[in-house]
Amino acid sequence: MAVIIESAKGGSSVNYQMIPLSAGLYFVGVPIGTARDITLRALDVLASADVLAAEDTRSLRKLMDIHGVPLGDRRVLALHDHSGTGAQNKLLAAIRDGKSVAYASEAGMPLIADPGFELARGAVAAGLNVTCAPGPSAVLTALALGGLPTDAFFFAGFLPSSKTARRTSLEALRDIPGTLVFYESPKRLGAMLMDAAQTLGPERPAAMCRELTKKFEEIRRGSLKELAEFYENQSVKGEVVVLVDRGRLPVVSEFDLGVALEKALTDLSIRDAVDLVSKAHALPRRQVYQAALALSKGNA
Repeated sequence: MAVIIESAKGGSSVNYQMIPLSAGLYFVGVPIGTARDITLRALDVLASADVLAAEDTRSLRKLMDIHGVPLGDRRVLALHDHSGTGAQNKLLAAIRDGKSVAYASEAGMPLIADPGFELARGAVAAGLNVTCAPGPSAVLTALALGGLPTDAFFFAGFLPSSKTARRTSLEALRDIPGTLVFYESPKRLGAMLMDAAQTLGPERPAAMCRELTKKFEEIRRGSLKELAEFYENQSVKGEVVVLVDRGRLPVVSEFDLGVALEKALTDLSIRDAVDLVSKAHALPRRQVYQAALALSKGNA
């Protein structure tokens, strides 16, 4: 996700420290918007690493400049979706030669919808040291502000851009028992919300989180239908995270469960009846099996 770095006039008053870093790969969490959200450890790693790499070299250089972290004679190597294997191999070779390599995403935590994954996998496969100086995350910030349950969530990244593929992906996520988290292009926000309303259910609670930590931060909450109607003809700018609450399956009473089992048991074995009823009502098979046994004993 792109970042607009903001800073108080006169720059940051935060001081970095030069620290000894052993050979290895250091992932560095950087702000998703406001420059002062960076951690002290992240600044230390950026100041001390032998080699720097970034998804967006300009963003990283600007961030370091804001906080007064000197680049010195170090270059910032670009590592993005179009870099190929050459850049990755060069970084891994540097680690093998005993150097410390720091990698930063364009914004937020590395590897979250980010090309750094292949670098991480290559380093792990080669048995090299990998660690992280954690920082801000658009996913966690949105969850903190969205007003939806946070006990369980599923990050789905970016949905496909075509309508058919997007609806197919949403359909596969419909019954996940946790809050769904999506990154979305502002140009597709209205279409995505409309497809989500039709696929996941119009009354599902949702939240649109835009420009998190930045000057024009916006959180809008409502049902998927309400949000889809609001953004249908709205022109939206900036980085967007969409949250959708988990589906709420209807509660099945003991009486209704018993009726369903009695009907199924007229033609099926206990095993087949339990399979049929548990799937039909999205209930644990053990619960339905125990109810079937109790029903059978009662009718004996």
